[in-house]
Amino acid sequence: MHKVYLEITSICNLSCSFCPPTERKAEFIQPEEFRRRLREVKPYTSLVALHVKGEPLMHPKLDLLLDACEEEGLQAVITTNGTLLPTKGYKLLGKPALRQVNLSLHSFEEGDQEELDRYLMPLIEFAREAASSGVFVSFRLWNGQETDEQPSAWAHNERLLARLAQQFPDSGDLSRPLPPGSGIRLADRLYLNRDLQFDWPSMSAPEDDGHGFCHGLRTQAAILANGTVVPCCLDGEGVIGLGDVKERPFGEILETERALRLKEGFSRRVAVEELCRKCGYRKKFG
Repeated sequence: MHKVYLEITSICNLSCSFCPPTERKAEFIQPEEFRRRLREVKPYTSLVALHVKGEPLMHPKLDLLLDACEEEGLQAVITTNGTLLPTKGYKLLGKPALRQVNLSLHSFEEGDQEELDRYLMPLIEFAREAASSGVFVSFRLWNGQETDEQPSAWAHNERLLARLAQQFPDSGDLSRPLPPGSGIRLADRLYLNRDLQFDWPSMSAPEDDGHGFCHGLRTQAAILANGTVVPCCLDGEGVIGLGDVKERPFGEILETERALRLKEGFSRRVAVEELCRKCGYRKKFG
């Protein structure tokens, strides 16, 4: 697999409009259990992403978790809203296992220029320091909207993009039209990645025709903080719970009848799970 998501907490310090809060128990994974899960997924990947829901920087022992990744020979990716970087960013710097940090700029949904600068400037400072130590940093704006006139509308991001362009003048016009999902290089190891906003799949959403493909259980899988294995990072509620790694090995869970049926279905471009038929993200892959 390209990566396995290991959620380290289900708790977040924000309540963003694009990210429905989880109804699962609020919890942090303990370092010893995290290390055990690293050993479970090692035969299947060399890269772990430390989130599904929740804000990774809220974990009080995040630095120890990154040390465990290094000791187990795995690289780590962290996706964060960035608001805690001024006080918690030191836990990321200097960690050899850390390969990439994704900064979700779409978490900043409103505020004047002063509030924007208070949010954004510490992120830029952190990004430069992290990049200088060999870590890749992606500033993410995943809040575009499709329109008849242009592929994506980014009007509410103009101030944010203008400030980034001011800080990285060699990157050109950051609001220029781009295919969804494309990126712009800002500096060495620093990128701006833009994409359309997506809706998290929900059992209350309408079903589509079920045709399409997904990389779940092929290039990725996820383990929620409570131990539930799910096929992809969008099943934040554990609807397609394939098994619990506290009760059964990760490798065995991947070979269960339900897991194999889901994977085989997508080989035929058919979504066999109800939640998958209610997931618009699936259509990105044809």
